[in-house]
Amino acid sequence: MRYSAILVLLAALSLGGCINFTTPKPIAGEVEESFKTRWIAKRMSELQATGATADPREARAMALDEFRKKYEYTGVAKKPDPVAGSTP
Repeated sequence: MRYSAILVLLAALSLGGCINFTTPKPIAGEVEESFKTRWIAKRMSELQATGATADPREARAMALDEFRKKYEYTGVAKKPDPVAGSTP
């Protein structure tokens, strides 16, 4: 009787701890979004420095188009751009 009570208590504690680890965390999406932001900012500055375009909005549109072509396999490349208001 004493051993079965201990086993039941251990089983309840171990199952209760496992439930907390099953919740997914949206880390990958945050990393992709951060990468997209940094990549577009870098590419915009490169486009403006080389003289490809002087208009920041045009540079952003060009950088966004390049990002979508180069990283089309990412989930963030398929999302619409909130700044430019464009869709993929």
